[in-house]
Order: sequence, then C-alpha cells, then structure tokens
Amino acid sequence: MKSAVLVFPGINRENDLARAFHEVSGVKSHMVWHTETELPDVDVVAIPGGFSYGDYLRCGAIAARSPIIEAVRRHAARGGYVLGICNGFQIVTEIGLLPGALMRNASLKFMCKEVNLRVDNAKTAFTSAYADRQVIRCPIAHGEGNYFADAETLARLEGEGRVVFRYCDDKGDLTPEANVNGSINSIAGITDERGRVLGMMPHPENLIEALQGGIDGRGLFESLAKVA
Repeated sequence: MKSAVLVFPGINRENDLARAFHEVSGVKSHMVWHTETELPDVDVVAIPGGFSYGDYLRCGAIAARSPIIEAVRRHAARGGYVLGICNGFQIVTEIGLLPGALMRNASLKFMCKEVNLRVDNAKTAFTSAYADRQVIRCPIAHGEGNYFADAETLARLEGEGRVVFRYCDDKGDLTPEANVNGSINSIAGITDERGRVLGMMPHPENLIEALQGGIDGRGLFESLAKVA
C-alpha cells in the first residue's frame, strides 16, 4: 500500500498517520507539502488532523484552497482512495469530496478523550477488517466535530449505507450521552458514493499498537492494505 500524507501549516498528526501506514504496510509514506501541485504515484492520499492555518475563517477553509488540492481531486476522480481524519474530514467536506459540514461541538468545548464507535458498514475498503456492528474504541481531539447534513443528504447517506462509524456506548447503543459532539444521527464517519473517500472525526491512527493502549484503530489500515 503506497500512501501520501498531506502536510499543511498547523497540522499536527501527520507523523502519527504516516507511522500507522508504515506499521501495517511496511512502506513509508510520502510526506507532501501543501504547496506542491502533483502527488506521487500512490494508492491512498491521507489528510491528517490538527489545526490547518490555525482554523482561521472556518476549519479547513484555507487548506481547501491550497495548490495540492487539485491533485487530490484528480486522484479521487480516477478512483484513488482518500482518507480524511479530523481536520482532514473538515477539509474533504470543504472541497466537496464528501457532503455535509462539521460545526462547533454541541457543548461548545474542545473534547480530547477516547470514545466508542460502532462500525455500521463493514463492507467498505476502510472497514472490511471489522465486523458489522462491532464496537471499537477510538480517540477524539476536536472542537468542531459536530457533523450536520440537510435532510435530503442525510437520507441518501443512510439509504446508501455510507455512514460507516457512529458514536455509541460500550454496548453499541446510540445514546445522547455517547454522542459526544452532538452529530446528527450520531455520525462519526462517512464515505462517498463509491466508497473510496472516507471522512471521520476520531483518530484511528492513535490506537494501532499495544503501547498506545489498544489496537482498535489498526483495522482501518489493515482494511486499506487489502485493497490498495
């Protein structure tokens, strides 16, 4: 699995993400600076978390206008895989690869802790190493992770099985308490129509080996390694 990790000013999870790809695939990721205009020959383009451009204007809004973004669009258009985590999720919605928007957490507070996620579609390129309805642990660290989409978009996401992760309790139930940021329908991660672009707020790259306290996030990278 050949991967590229984009780097913007203010991003802070690029090395975590590159390490996760390397741990699973044994291949080092290409680190691509935001001013580049071309991508290397890779299977997966990953956009990491952090605070690109200090989250000025709107999270991901400035990064979405960086020179490298047109190359990301071309990569997605020809069927390449794109993974956007946290700020990366905000960026892929800003550039139109995924629908909806990420708003301020319902609590209006930054949240940094582990949460439970339910895998609601284990048939995607990003989730095949998991089982349907499996509950996994995953860290979060965001202030604007409250996913929202209009009713028509939401119906399409739900009807097409494009909601792949939801916030849940340890039994897999969707409760108001487990929905840590107030996301509509407890949505934590979605894919595009072809299942080749995934955006998610939690950080699977930070739970891939025992030294981190668990390996629940490893399945996402193992899933990609099987298809990329």
